[in-house]
Amino acid sequence: MRNFSWSCFQVTGSIDAYLLYKDMEAITVKKEDDQLEDVEQNEEAK
Repeated sequence: MRNFSWSCFQVTGSIDAYLLYKDMEAITVKKEDDQLEDVEQNEEAK
């Protein structure tokens, strides 16, 4: 989805496509942070 929104932005210059791209980027970063926290919590529990 991220690649599609970026490609759409490149071709059209659509601000909406760019904003969708940035939203997807933020969601991806949050998901990675949450996964890292889960791993750290599991290691602390051992």
